[in-house]
Amino acid sequence: MLNFYNIELIVAGTDEAGRGCLAGPVTAAAVILPQNFTNDILNDSKITSLKNRELLKSQIQSEALAYGIDHVFMDEIDKINILNASILAMHRALQKLKLDPEHIIVDGNKFKPFKNISHECIIKGDGKFMSIAAASILAKTSRDEFMQRIHEEYPEYNWKKNKGYPTKEHRAAIEKHGINKYHRKSFKLLPDQLKIDF
Repeated sequence: MLNFYNIELIVAGTDEAGRGCLAGPVTAAAVILPQNFTNDILNDSKITSLKNRELLKSQIQSEALAYGIDHVFMDEIDKINILNASILAMHRALQKLKLDPEHIIVDGNKFKPFKNISHECIIKGDGKFMSIAAASILAKTSRDEFMQRIHEEYPEYNWKKNKGYPTKEHRAAIEKHGINKYHRKSFKLLPDQLKIDF
Protein backbone atom coordinates (compact mmCIF):
# COMPACT_ATOMS: atom_id res chain seq x y z
CA MET A 1 0.00 0.00 0.00
CA LEU A 2 1.34 3.42 -0.95
CA ASN A 3 1.70 6.18 1.62
CA PHE A 4 0.04 9.55 1.84
CA TYR A 5 2.93 12.01 2.04
CA ASN A 6 1.85 14.52 4.70
CA ILE A 7 -1.60 15.26 6.07
CA GLU A 8 -0.49 18.66 7.39
CA LEU A 9 0.31 20.11 3.97
CA ILE A 10 -1.32 20.49 0.55
CA VAL A 11 1.08 18.29 -1.39
CA ALA A 12 1.29 17.89 -5.17
CA GLY A 13 2.94 14.81 -6.61
CA THR A 14 4.44 15.06 -10.09
CA ASP A 15 5.88 12.59 -12.59
CA GLU A 16 6.58 12.28 -16.31
CA ALA A 17 6.20 9.64 -19.01
CA GLY A 18 8.05 9.11 -22.26
CA ARG A 19 11.49 10.32 -21.29
CA GLY A 20 13.28 7.43 -23.01
CA CYS A 21 11.24 7.45 -26.23
CA LEU A 22 12.52 8.15 -29.73
CA ALA A 23 9.27 9.79 -30.83
CA GLY A 24 6.46 11.82 -29.36
CA PRO A 25 6.35 14.25 -26.45
CA VAL A 26 7.45 13.89 -22.88
CA THR A 27 4.29 14.20 -20.81
CA ALA A 28 3.93 15.16 -17.17
CA ALA A 29 1.14 15.30 -14.65
CA ALA A 30 0.74 16.85 -11.22
CA VAL A 31 -1.88 15.68 -8.73
CA ILE A 32 -3.17 16.85 -5.36
CA LEU A 33 -5.17 14.10 -3.69
CA PRO A 34 -7.63 14.50 -0.79
CA GLN A 35 -6.43 13.16 2.54
CA ASN A 36 -9.09 10.43 2.54
CA PHE A 37 -8.16 9.11 -0.91
CA THR A 38 -7.69 5.34 -0.97
CA ASN A 39 -7.12 2.85 -3.75
CA ASP A 40 -5.67 -0.65 -3.44
CA ILE A 41 -4.46 -0.89 -7.05
CA LEU A 42 -2.82 2.52 -7.36
CA ASN A 43 0.87 2.09 -8.17
CA ASP A 44 3.64 3.10 -10.53
CA SER A 45 2.10 3.21 -14.03
CA LYS A 46 4.89 1.03 -15.43
CA ILE A 47 3.71 -1.96 -13.39
CA THR A 48 -0.02 -1.28 -13.70
CA SER A 49 -2.09 -3.04 -16.38
CA LEU A 50 -3.77 -1.07 -19.17
CA LYS A 51 -7.21 -1.92 -17.76
CA ASN A 52 -6.25 -0.72 -14.27
CA ARG A 53 -4.60 2.43 -15.61
CA GLU A 54 -7.88 3.38 -17.27
CA LEU A 55 -9.85 2.68 -14.08
CA LEU A 56 -7.36 4.69 -12.05
CA LYS A 57 -7.36 7.59 -14.50
CA SER A 58 -11.12 7.95 -14.11
CA GLN A 59 -11.00 7.81 -10.31
CA ILE A 60 -8.06 10.20 -10.02
CA GLN A 61 -9.64 12.76 -12.32
CA SER A 62 -12.96 12.62 -10.48
CA GLU A 63 -11.61 12.59 -6.91
CA ALA A 64 -8.40 14.65 -7.02
CA LEU A 65 -8.55 18.08 -5.44
CA ALA A 66 -6.62 19.28 -8.49
CA TYR A 67 -4.64 17.83 -11.37
CA GLY A 68 -2.77 19.14 -14.40
CA ILE A 69 -1.32 17.41 -17.47
CA ASP A 70 0.95 18.86 -20.13
CA HIS A 71 3.26 17.85 -22.98
CA VAL A 72 6.62 19.12 -24.15
CA PHE A 73 6.93 18.31 -27.83
CA MET A 74 9.77 17.11 -30.00
CA ASP A 75 11.15 20.45 -31.23
CA GLU A 76 11.43 21.74 -27.66
CA ILE A 77 13.02 18.47 -26.48
CA ASP A 78 15.62 18.82 -29.24
CA LYS A 79 16.38 22.42 -28.24
CA ILE A 80 16.65 22.07 -24.47
CA ASN A 81 17.43 18.32 -23.99
CA ILE A 82 15.24 15.65 -22.47
CA LEU A 83 16.09 16.30 -18.81
CA ASN A 84 15.16 19.98 -19.08
CA ALA A 85 12.09 19.06 -21.14
CA SER A 86 10.95 16.59 -18.46
CA ILE A 87 11.26 19.23 -15.75
CA LEU A 88 9.53 21.82 -17.97
CA ALA A 89 6.63 19.41 -18.54
CA MET A 90 6.27 18.95 -14.77
CA HIS A 91 6.35 22.73 -14.25
CA ARG A 92 3.63 23.17 -16.88
CA ALA A 93 1.51 20.48 -15.26
CA LEU A 94 1.93 22.16 -11.86
CA GLN A 95 0.98 25.49 -13.42
CA LYS A 96 -2.36 23.99 -14.43
CA LEU A 97 -3.35 23.05 -10.88
CA LYS A 98 -6.39 25.03 -9.73
CA LEU A 99 -5.14 24.74 -6.14
CA ASP A 100 -1.70 25.98 -5.05
CA PRO A 101 0.36 23.26 -3.36
CA GLU A 102 2.40 24.00 -0.25
CA HIS A 103 4.95 21.31 -1.11
CA ILE A 104 5.85 19.31 -4.22
CA ILE A 105 7.10 15.73 -4.32
CA VAL A 106 8.85 14.69 -7.52
CA ASP A 107 9.57 11.25 -8.91
CA GLY A 108 13.30 10.95 -9.61
CA ASN A 109 16.39 12.86 -8.57
CA LYS A 110 16.34 16.07 -10.62
CA PHE A 111 14.04 19.10 -10.45
CA LYS A 112 14.20 22.87 -10.61
CA PRO A 113 12.35 25.04 -8.08
CA PHE A 114 8.79 25.87 -9.05
CA LYS A 115 7.69 29.32 -7.90
CA ASN A 116 8.68 29.57 -4.23
CA ILE A 117 7.25 26.18 -3.30
CA SER A 118 9.43 23.69 -1.42
CA HIS A 119 10.05 20.37 -3.14
CA GLU A 120 11.59 16.97 -2.54
CA CYS A 121 12.92 14.54 -5.15
CA ILE A 122 12.16 10.90 -4.34
CA ILE A 123 13.82 8.04 -6.19
CA LYS A 124 11.13 5.56 -7.29
CA GLY A 125 8.58 7.85 -5.68
CA ASP A 126 5.86 6.52 -7.97
CA GLY A 127 6.03 3.27 -6.00
CA LYS A 128 6.07 4.97 -2.60
CA PHE A 129 3.57 7.85 -2.52
CA MET A 130 0.01 8.00 -3.80
CA SER A 131 0.13 11.45 -5.35
CA ILE A 132 3.25 10.63 -7.40
CA ALA A 133 1.73 7.31 -8.47
CA ALA A 134 -1.47 9.14 -9.46
CA ALA A 135 0.61 11.61 -11.51
CA SER A 136 2.41 8.73 -13.20
CA ILE A 137 -0.95 7.20 -14.19
CA LEU A 138 -2.26 10.46 -15.69
CA ALA A 139 1.01 11.19 -17.50
CA LYS A 140 1.20 7.67 -18.95
CA THR A 141 -2.45 7.46 -20.07
CA SER A 142 -2.39 10.94 -21.60
CA ARG A 143 0.82 10.27 -23.52
CA ASP A 144 -0.42 6.86 -24.68
CA GLU A 145 -3.57 8.51 -26.06
CA PHE A 146 -1.42 10.96 -28.01
CA MET A 147 0.74 8.15 -29.43
CA GLN A 148 -2.41 6.23 -30.40
CA ARG A 149 -3.64 9.27 -32.36
CA ILE A 150 -0.39 9.79 -34.27
CA HIS A 151 -0.21 6.04 -34.97
CA GLU A 152 -3.18 6.59 -37.28
CA GLU A 153 -1.07 9.10 -39.22
CA TYR A 154 2.06 6.92 -39.37
CA PRO A 155 0.98 3.29 -38.80
CA GLU A 156 4.25 1.90 -40.17
CA TYR A 157 6.00 2.69 -36.86
CA ASN A 158 3.36 0.84 -34.80
CA TRP A 159 3.28 3.52 -32.12
CA LYS A 160 0.00 2.18 -30.75
CA LYS A 161 2.07 -0.75 -29.47
CA ASN A 162 5.58 0.58 -28.79
CA LYS A 163 4.48 4.15 -27.83
CA GLY A 164 7.65 5.53 -29.41
CA TYR A 165 10.08 3.55 -27.25
CA PRO A 166 13.26 2.21 -28.91
CA THR A 167 12.06 -1.32 -29.62
CA LYS A 168 13.68 -3.42 -32.35
CA GLU A 169 10.50 -3.02 -34.39
CA HIS A 170 10.55 0.78 -34.06
CA ARG A 171 14.24 1.02 -34.99
CA ALA A 172 13.65 -1.27 -37.99
CA ALA A 173 10.81 1.00 -39.14
CA ILE A 174 13.08 4.04 -38.84
CA GLU A 175 15.73 2.28 -40.89
CA LYS A 176 13.18 1.39 -43.57
CA HIS A 177 11.01 4.52 -43.67
CA GLY A 178 13.28 7.18 -42.20
CA ILE A 179 12.12 9.62 -39.56
CA ASN A 180 9.16 12.00 -39.49
CA LYS A 181 8.02 15.12 -37.67
CA TYR A 182 7.25 13.21 -34.47
CA HIS A 183 10.77 11.84 -34.02
CA ARG A 184 13.24 13.49 -31.63
CA LYS A 185 16.09 14.51 -33.90
CA SER A 186 18.54 14.93 -31.01
CA PHE A 187 18.15 11.29 -29.95
CA LYS A 188 20.25 8.38 -31.19
CA LEU A 189 17.56 6.95 -33.44
CA LEU A 190 19.61 4.10 -34.92
CA PRO A 191 22.59 2.08 -33.65
CA ASP A 192 25.91 3.23 -35.11
CA GLN A 193 26.41 0.02 -37.08
CA LEU A 194 23.41 0.88 -39.24
CA LYS A 195 24.95 4.19 -40.31
CA ILE A 196 28.47 3.15 -41.31
CA ASP A 197 29.61 4.57 -44.65
CA PHE A 198 31.72 2.24 -46.77
